[in-house]
Amino acid sequence: MLHMMVTLLFVIGFVTALIGSVAGLGGGVILVPSLLFLGDHFDSFNWVTPQSTVGISLVVMIFTGMAAAISYIRHKRVDKKIGFLLLAGSVPGGILGAWLNQFLNSNLFSLVFGAIMILVSLLFFLPRSKDKTSEANKRGIKREKELDGETFIYTMPIGRGLVLAFIVGLLSGLLGIGGGSLMVPAMILLFAFPAHIATATSMFMIFFASISSSATHVILGHVEWGHTLSFIPGAYLGGSAGAWLNRKLNGQAVEWLLRILLILIGIRLIWQGIG
Repeated sequence: MLHMMVTLLFVIGFVTALIGSVAGLGGGVILVPSLLFLGDHFDSFNWVTPQSTVGISLVVMIFTGMAAAISYIRHKRVDKKIGFLLLAGSVPGGILGAWLNQFLNSNLFSLVFGAIMILVSLLFFLPRSKDKTSEANKRGIKREKELDGETFIYTMPIGRGLVLAFIVGLLSGLLGIGGGSLMVPAMILLFAFPAHIATATSMFMIFFASISSSATHVILGHVEWGHTLSFIPGAYLGGSAGAWLNRKLNGQAVEWLLRILLILIGIRLIWQGIG
């Protein structure tokens, strides 16, 4: 029985990290609802609570982020300057969110999580104008990056970027989603980042942000180490595999993967919260 549980947690860790690192989400958006579902339907997962799930998710994302970030940096897809700027906002936000998490109950947790996911997914269907986006973000850090023979130019407004990163970090620590499910759409929709650079930079941020957020959960006693350790090997391998798969996909495919994942997860969590 113990062997089956360890194997199952390894597989869950691998699959969630694979999907999460392809889309720059970090895997928390898959891991958290998966564990909540298993906790509701199987006695062997009776240790699952919103707090323990978020704690596990953030610890596991350290290793997902590490594996994916190493691969993305090696292939020069990470914008480190923007990544470190956004970390200045997301790290304190993540610590505050991790502390606030202890006050959430299961149904409210699922409803909040699901509503945010659907809202973000719907933003991808709004029409976008590259000219308007670049005009709105004219002031800030201007970046030029070459990717697969094509040069991309985009700008990150410092003030707006820090505020956004703090909010994303807060929700990340609160919900255990790693921030990527909100930061990647924001970078693409608000700041005209190419999808591949947004996902790679997100995984770079997730690695560092997860360390601070998970440390808060460890201090609060939310991390169940016996099960957490079973997720880590699969998460590391899944993170590496997801970064490899991301390089094989075009930007539109990455965006469509984001849309579908966020809608499905949001619907499932809202249903769970209402039930």
